[in-house]
Amino acid sequence: MERPFYPNDLQGRARLCRDVILSAGALVLRGFEDSASSGFSMKGPQDFLTETDAASEAHIRKAIAEHFPDDGFFGEEGGGSISNRLWVVDPVDGTANFARSIPHFCISIAYIENGLAEIGAIYNPALDELYFAERGAGATRNGQPIAVSATTAFETASVEMGWSGRVSNEIYLETIRDLLALGANVRRAGSGALALAYVADGRSDAYIELHMNSWDCVAGLLLVAEAGGDVCPFMEIGSLRHGGPVLASAPGIAGGISQASRIPIASADAPVAELRLA
Repeated sequence: MERPFYPNDLQGRARLCRDVILSAGALVLRGFEDSASSGFSMKGPQDFLTETDAASEAHIRKAIAEHFPDDGFFGEEGGGSISNRLWVVDPVDGTANFARSIPHFCISIAYIENGLAEIGAIYNPALDELYFAERGAGATRNGQPIAVSATTAFETASVEMGWSGRVSNEIYLETIRDLLALGANVRRAGSGALALAYVADGRSDAYIELHMNSWDCVAGLLLVAEAGGDVCPFMEIGSLRHGGPVLASAPGIAGGISQASRIPIASADAPVAELRLA
């Protein structure tokens, strides 16, 4: 088979991103079908690890290194160095779901150049749904344009909130209580990256996580911003290496979500995709 060619520019990287996330998805789906027998290990409390995580990341890392050897790579499983041209990758987000045969998990890939998130992709191979965004070009699901919801009333709002052991249970429960007091429905489905894609698609009205790793959220935040949503200034209040708080919301309820979570919204004149490489 002839080796594909990808030009050394943003469009070439966007093409590679689409191709490699789909091929990694095929690998992950095979692992999911075998997950009941292959089992899992634990990295920490409620932090699952399967063989598929490592295989998916190795597949993505190899493809990027073959075509863009000078680009940096920062992945959940293998880490990496942070550079001005950087791929940020979660090979399987929602591993607890994956390990328990629940088809709600995804692969997340973002490309950052000179401090700007330029490309974001999130793919759920179990549903064959590919979310894709390029900075300034909007967001799509399976090639069709998507937009955040028009929700303005908390009584009809559905908000997803992720849990993190880096934040005390007291703060987590206080935030849930404040969201419920607004009248919102609060749920948790176990994949923060996919939750962000669902905000971009209008399936959820907002997503909050009080501490989230960059490989889980950079692609999703770009998706939401390109779909017309409000997002937090992630790299002002966190960092690529250490993560930070995340908020993404439909504009009609963003103010209340920000107040309840105590997470700011990026200012209107700030480039929401701008990242601090630290």
